[in-house]
Amino acid sequence: MNSKNKILIIVFSNLRHDARVKRQIDFLRNDYSLTVLCFDSDPVPGVNVVRFKKTPLTPARKAFCGFLLVLRLYKMAHSILHDYGYLERDLEREDFQLIIANDIETLPMAFRISRNKKIFFDVHEYAPRHFEDKLWWRFFFKGLNNYLCKNYIPKVKAMTTVGVGLANEYKKHFNVRPTVITNATRYHEIQPSQLLDARIRMVYHGIANPSRKIEMMIEMVNHLDPRFTIDLILMTSNFASSKTKSYIQDLKSSVEHHSRIRILPELPSEQVVEFINQYDIGVFLIPPVNFNYANTLPNKLFEYIQARLAVAIGPTPEMAEIVKKYKIGVVSEDFNALSLASQLNAVTRESLLQFKGNSSIAAKDLCAENNQISFLKLVDEVIQKAN
Repeated sequence: MNSKNKILIIVFSNLRHDARVKRQIDFLRNDYSLTVLCFDSDPVPGVNVVRFKKTPLTPARKAFCGFLLVLRLYKMAHSILHDYGYLERDLEREDFQLIIANDIETLPMAFRISRNKKIFFDVHEYAPRHFEDKLWWRFFFKGLNNYLCKNYIPKVKAMTTVGVGLANEYKKHFNVRPTVITNATRYHEIQPSQLLDARIRMVYHGIANPSRKIEMMIEMVNHLDPRFTIDLILMTSNFASSKTKSYIQDLKSSVEHHSRIRILPELPSEQVVEFINQYDIGVFLIPPVNFNYANTLPNKLFEYIQARLAVAIGPTPEMAEIVKKYKIGVVSEDFNALSLASQLNAVTRESLLQFKGNSSIAAKDLCAENNQISFLKLVDEVIQKAN
């Protein structure tokens, strides 16, 4: 690979909370000259990080944008939602060999900046059904995301996504074959923590919003025998709505006097695996209220595995396939608290030791280093073909 090749990574998020894009940077930083465009980030040695503020919408502009969306004037609406032309003018002067656009909303900017149309598209969700459980989102944004997919996806040189379910859906509707690059974190050379005599320590780490129904995991504890405790490490975006902030506060209030449940402060993504290694079971029970939740294959599953934890989940297909293949935990029969609690209550000390030991085997297969090989090969192929 040519170390002089310049790559621009675009993401409309705060990198502190975006482990997937941080992995892209780690994959590329040794072989390419990187510029990263994002809302915010800690300093990244050797990488040019361009920070910019999320576009603030006044009530008048928000109303006008809603009017445009209803009229299906999607190009104009998108330009109001993401008014970053001043950044594009500066970046157009750079001779990037490749632009990696993360998620559908970044593609218009990527194509405007790119002179030679070398766009690598990484999509973290199935965009046309992203928040389909919300009526307001279906009314205003479903059409916009469909428009962006139809108009830009056929033009990209390569496309990746996080799981097979999402890849199949893009293939079905947009005639593309995305390469699957999972959300696996880097390999950690650590051992499973020792079991305590009287307790089984569970943990959940992830974003908290009302759609994820975190309260189900709280309810689950009430159906578990006294061996079990759980710590919830909840993350939230700087741009979280007042509804989400209120939801998190309600969660904290609901467990304030619960002897077996704690809510802990969020952690930087690079510290998660080492911190949660002290626990025994990583939990994730998410109801399939929209397509993306029904097909999720999230960071946290791979973090649990690298932390050498057992795993307790609902029957989300791709997660359940991994848990069953490697025999690393339990899968509930359906998506409710009592169902998962019944599986957990049947866990013995012996089976828990086996689950945690099997996570050490899974960790060698399901790690970022294996994904890095595929990712770099794809990046190199796009650059070479385009030259």
